[in-house]
Amino acid sequence: MIPQVIQALAGDNFTVYVYFLDGTIRLFDAKPLLEKGGVFAPLRDIDTFRKCLTVLNGTTAWDLDGTHNPYTCIDIDPCSLYEDYPAVPDPLCEAV
Repeated sequence: MIPQVIQALAGDNFTVYVYFLDGTIRLFDAKPLLEKGGVFAPLRDIDTFRKCLTVLNGTTAWDLDGTHNPYTCIDIDPCSLYEDYPAVPDPLCEAV
């Protein structure tokens, strides 16, 4: 079964807390992708990185043009997010 992302929360230093339907939270470090440039180059701007972050089609994505069009968004494979990044406690629990 493909893991389904239900929420994405920008963290510090180009990280994203990725919330999955099964209740797990993974901490995605986007810096290695940003260093590659290409399609990821617009996300090097921290304001764009935070402002455009969303969930689209069950995964973490950046909606750069504001249309929620899956063909123009930058998205990350949900299996990679689930399998390749560490599980972490919910950062929002500390805020309460």
